[in-house]
Amino acid sequence: MVTRRQELLVDASTCRRSQLFPLKTGKNRRLKQAKEEAQAEIEQYRLQREKEFKAKEAAALGSHGSCSTEVEKETQEKMTILQTYFQQNRDEVLDNLLAFVCDIRPEIHENYRING
Repeated sequence: MVTRRQELLVDASTCRRSQLFPLKTGKNRRLKQAKEEAQAEIEQYRLQREKEFKAKEAAALGSHGSCSTEVEKETQEKMTILQTYFQQNRDEVLDNLLAFVCDIRPEIHENYRING
Protein backbone atom coordinates (compact mmCIF):
# COMPACT_ATOMS: atom_id res chain seq x y z
CA MET A 1 0.00 0.00 0.00
CA VAL A 2 2.88 2.36 0.78
CA THR A 3 4.45 1.58 -2.54
CA ARG A 4 1.22 2.28 -4.33
CA ARG A 5 1.01 5.68 -2.63
CA GLN A 6 4.59 6.43 -3.53
CA GLU A 7 3.91 5.48 -7.13
CA LEU A 8 0.87 7.75 -7.17
CA LEU A 9 2.89 10.63 -5.72
CA VAL A 10 5.69 10.12 -8.24
CA ASP A 11 3.17 9.91 -11.08
CA ALA A 12 1.37 13.02 -9.84
CA SER A 13 4.60 14.99 -9.53
CA THR A 14 5.75 13.84 -12.98
CA CYS A 15 2.38 14.76 -14.44
CA ARG A 16 2.49 18.15 -12.70
CA ARG A 17 6.04 18.80 -13.95
CA SER A 18 5.05 17.93 -17.49
CA GLN A 19 2.11 20.35 -17.20
CA LEU A 20 4.21 23.17 -15.71
CA PHE A 21 7.16 22.82 -18.08
CA PRO A 22 5.34 24.29 -21.11
CA LEU A 23 4.01 27.09 -18.92
CA LYS A 24 7.52 27.96 -17.70
CA THR A 25 8.99 27.88 -21.18
CA GLY A 26 6.06 29.95 -22.47
CA LYS A 27 6.63 32.48 -19.69
CA ASN A 28 10.34 32.59 -20.45
CA ARG A 29 9.59 33.02 -24.13
CA ARG A 30 7.18 35.89 -23.40
CA LEU A 31 9.72 37.54 -21.09
CA LYS A 32 12.43 37.22 -23.72
CA GLN A 33 10.13 38.65 -26.39
CA ALA A 34 9.13 41.55 -24.11
CA LYS A 35 12.79 42.26 -23.41
CA GLU A 36 13.62 42.30 -27.13
CA GLU A 37 10.68 44.61 -27.85
CA ALA A 38 11.76 46.94 -25.05
CA GLN A 39 15.34 46.99 -26.38
CA ALA A 40 14.08 47.81 -29.88
CA GLU A 41 11.86 50.58 -28.51
CA ILE A 42 14.73 52.02 -26.48
CA GLU A 43 17.02 51.96 -29.52
CA GLN A 44 14.36 53.64 -31.65
CA TYR A 45 13.84 56.35 -29.01
CA ARG A 46 17.61 56.88 -28.71
CA LEU A 47 17.97 57.26 -32.49
CA GLN A 48 15.06 59.72 -32.56
CA ARG A 49 16.58 61.83 -29.77
CA GLU A 50 19.98 61.74 -31.46
CA LYS A 51 18.42 62.88 -34.74
CA GLU A 52 16.66 65.76 -32.95
CA PHE A 53 19.92 66.73 -31.26
CA LYS A 54 21.80 66.73 -34.58
CA ALA A 55 19.08 68.92 -36.10
CA LYS A 56 19.28 71.41 -33.21
CA GLU A 57 23.06 71.36 -33.32
CA ALA A 58 23.05 72.04 -37.05
CA ALA A 59 20.58 74.90 -36.57
CA ALA A 60 22.64 76.43 -33.77
CA LEU A 61 25.98 76.00 -35.52
CA GLY A 62 24.74 76.49 -39.06
CA SER A 63 26.57 79.78 -39.46
CA HIS A 64 29.70 78.22 -38.00
CA GLY A 65 30.70 76.84 -41.40
CA SER A 66 30.55 80.26 -43.06
CA CYS A 67 32.49 81.85 -40.18
CA SER A 68 35.15 79.22 -40.55
CA THR A 69 35.38 79.92 -44.28
CA GLU A 70 35.71 83.66 -43.66
CA VAL A 71 38.41 83.15 -41.04
CA GLU A 72 40.31 80.84 -43.40
CA LYS A 73 40.10 83.44 -46.18
CA GLU A 74 41.35 86.24 -43.90
CA THR A 75 44.16 84.04 -42.67
CA GLN A 76 45.30 83.31 -46.22
CA GLU A 77 45.24 87.03 -47.07
CA LYS A 78 47.33 87.88 -44.01
CA MET A 79 49.76 85.09 -44.83
CA THR A 80 50.30 86.43 -48.35
CA ILE A 81 50.89 89.94 -46.95
CA LEU A 82 53.41 88.58 -44.44
CA GLN A 83 55.16 86.63 -47.19
CA THR A 84 55.55 89.77 -49.30
CA TYR A 85 56.92 91.71 -46.30
CA PHE A 86 59.31 88.86 -45.63
CA GLN A 87 60.57 88.88 -49.21
CA GLN A 88 61.02 92.67 -49.16
CA ASN A 89 62.85 92.90 -45.85
CA ARG A 90 64.77 89.63 -45.73
CA ASP A 91 68.04 90.89 -47.21
CA GLU A 92 68.07 94.05 -45.10
CA VAL A 93 67.36 92.17 -41.87
CA LEU A 94 70.05 89.57 -42.60
CA ASP A 95 72.60 92.30 -43.38
CA ASN A 96 71.77 94.14 -40.13
CA LEU A 97 71.97 90.93 -38.13
CA LEU A 98 75.31 89.91 -39.62
CA ALA A 99 76.70 93.41 -39.11
CA PHE A 100 75.60 93.40 -35.48
CA VAL A 101 77.09 89.96 -34.82
CA CYS A 102 80.35 90.49 -36.71
CA ASP A 103 81.03 94.09 -35.64
CA ILE A 104 83.19 93.81 -32.54
CA ARG A 105 83.74 97.00 -30.56
CA PRO A 106 85.69 96.43 -27.38
CA GLU A 107 84.27 98.69 -24.67
CA ILE A 108 84.05 98.63 -20.93
CA HIS A 109 80.54 97.99 -19.79
CA GLU A 110 78.90 100.91 -18.02
CA ASN A 111 78.13 98.81 -14.95
CA TYR A 112 81.76 97.80 -14.48
CA ARG A 113 83.32 99.57 -11.51
CA ILE A 114 86.97 99.99 -11.12
CA ASN A 115 87.95 99.57 -7.49
CA GLY A 116 90.35 102.04 -6.33
